[in-house]
Amino acid sequence: MRIAYVINSVEGGGAALPVPAVARVLRDGGANVRIFALARRDGRALRAMADAGLEVAVHDGVETDHLTALRWLDGVVAAWHATHVWTSLTRATLLGQLVGVRRRLPVVSWQHAAYLKPANLALLRATKRLSMLWIGDSHSVTALTQHRLHIPAERLTTWPIFAADAAAAQARPWEPGQTIYIGSLGRLHPVKGYDVLIAALARLKASGFTPPVPFEVHIAGEGAEREALEAAKRSAGIDAFHLSGFVDRPRDFLAGLHLYVQPSRSEGLCIAAHEAMQAGLGVVASAVGELPFTIERGLSGALVPPDDPVALAEALGGLLRHPEQLGVLGVRARARVLDRFGAEAFVARGREILARLSAG
Repeated sequence: MRIAYVINSVEGGGAALPVPAVARVLRDGGANVRIFALARRDGRALRAMADAGLEVAVHDGVETDHLTALRWLDGVVAAWHATHVWTSLTRATLLGQLVGVRRRLPVVSWQHAAYLKPANLALLRATKRLSMLWIGDSHSVTALTQHRLHIPAERLTTWPIFAADAAAAQARPWEPGQTIYIGSLGRLHPVKGYDVLIAALARLKASGFTPPVPFEVHIAGEGAEREALEAAKRSAGIDAFHLSGFVDRPRDFLAGLHLYVQPSRSEGLCIAAHEAMQAGLGVVASAVGELPFTIERGLSGALVPPDDPVALAEALGGLLRHPEQLGVLGVRARARVLDRFGAEAFVARGREILARLSAG
């Protein structure tokens, strides 16, 4: 089995992050896997793929050159003699489906997003029969896929794209007198809701909130919203909010925090928040995607409505007033994610899907 794994780009985040782990399971199961990216963007995912021993072909183009990208993808997939096409996200799925039809190859398609643009939703509904199997990256996304694309149950399955690693670096619990470090990992994009976080911090400041010890918020990531977020920070006078840029070692970044925040407007599984729990951090998050199914209110973190700076300010303020609770939340969060997303279950699910493909 030769699986052409088609992704939108090799950007350092989003759907490219789990590719090495997914490909490892497929390769260990006997498949040959090669990655085909329709665009480079920042290219930061290439290092992890190379470290995993993956061959990666990247189209030298932009996100809007669909016809050129289709011709490129068709040519490289045919030249590599692929037997299956595996796609991720809407653009890769639509182009991969067309290549599958032309080359008479079965297509498997991931669904990662809890939100689809109306145009993308219409296109995927129109082409849904071109993929033999659809995979939700979490139970919540699988349910959404069945509802919005009307995929029959026999052509739909779930493979959570997060495999908990018990050996991952652990955060040290907060100790009295320390500055409280709050952090988040993600692209600087409106969907991540960092403007909502700034508004929540501004609300805390305006209310006269004074925590028992100082705190700082650090966002690890890059993106087009940097200037807008910097401007919002300056306008609100929030000195404790820092855009730290892209980090090569996200697990080390998480290990230096005491609390994690995920103020997203939309998510699928959200690997970053699950990795924070794996590191032993309590999580304050929007109740979107898989997050309300993983985070236990009051036990491993707090959940707030998306796009609600008032609720986010209240949740953060409550924990900042009682930082001695942070370590307890972290212990529970780690236990929760190790139990729910064990590495053995991740491998077993991938092997089941691979066996299904082998059986046709």
